[in-house]
Amino acid sequence: MKEDYYKTLGVTKSASQGEIKKAYRKMAIKYHPDKNPNDNAAEEKFKEAAEAYEVLSNPDKKAKYDQFGHQAFQNGGAGFSGGMNMDDIFSQFGDIFGSAFGGGFGGFGGQRQRIVKGSNLRVRVQLTLEEISKGVDKKIKVKRKVKAPGATFKTCPTCNGAGQVTRVTNTILGRMQTSTTCPSCGGSGQTIDNRPKGADVHGLISKEETVNIPIPAGVVDEMQLKVSGKGNEAPGNGINGDLLVVINEIPHNKLQREGDNLHYELYVSMPDAILGTNKEINTVTGKVRIKIDSGMQSGKILRLRGKGIPNINGYATGDLLVHVNVWTPKTLNKKQKQFFESMKDDEHFEPKPESSDKSFFDRVKDMFS
Repeated sequence: MKEDYYKTLGVTKSASQGEIKKAYRKMAIKYHPDKNPNDNAAEEKFKEAAEAYEVLSNPDKKAKYDQFGHQAFQNGGAGFSGGMNMDDIFSQFGDIFGSAFGGGFGGFGGQRQRIVKGSNLRVRVQLTLEEISKGVDKKIKVKRKVKAPGATFKTCPTCNGAGQVTRVTNTILGRMQTSTTCPSCGGSGQTIDNRPKGADVHGLISKEETVNIPIPAGVVDEMQLKVSGKGNEAPGNGINGDLLVVINEIPHNKLQREGDNLHYELYVSMPDAILGTNKEINTVTGKVRIKIDSGMQSGKILRLRGKGIPNINGYATGDLLVHVNVWTPKTLNKKQKQFFESMKDDEHFEPKPESSDKSFFDRVKDMFS
């Protein structure tokens, strides 16, 4: 099981951005590959710290993580899962380390070939409440860039495969060395050698592919998942981009979602409220029968435990809150009017709220308890 990001960096949930940055810098210096050559365990610690910092240093991702935990980034990770490499860390967090390793975060003690990643693709998937409550596998068609059959690549003659070109200039302060992305290969270290017919300048063609997307139960509207490696391919020896899947929740015609809880407005007739009855209602898991006691008051909330949406972190399942509304007829015939007129002064029709009849504010409190 993946370790808690706060624990990985050794900070608390209330830690400031400055404290998070300081803790990450300390961890990264401790486990940096230059200080721990050929140490796989140290490299893994180094990657874990970078992944934790990538989430906790971003306010939006941190808020999602605080609410949903690691599940918020399952199949849609923080940015490293399923394609993380050391170049990602060096390029994204080099400014954290300054001169701690003599010249910045350049790599493992020398110039390294930069690995280029293909661009990400983004799609939206619509889900019903029923699908969200159970989890579902969705198959969608995506058009992505892939290497053309027969395309071959060669080492870039400009940068000799490094992906960067280095220039040395003499200044009054001494020699200054600067490295920039190679203009010939775009940083991949390779250029196309044989370009098949129909391929673009990078040796790629468009191809439609069916992708299976496993969606866990409890996802929320606008949550983003990631299917690693299903984005566009990169030219040469690069790694594939990712497929980003944005969840769209289809509004239900009867149920209203609030977090993990669901709300249902149930209307009952005045005779049913007075005499009592049984009602059948639809839930996300099927139909259930509920009992309406005689003398049921309008505004009563019936809580059906465990009939809501499963928590995405697997903690528990929400409830279904049934709001009872007693329907008052707007038109009456002569006989009905005479009946109610005769009941005007009847003591049984006089409002007599009991202590068990909660006020509106008490009912609202119950909804959130």
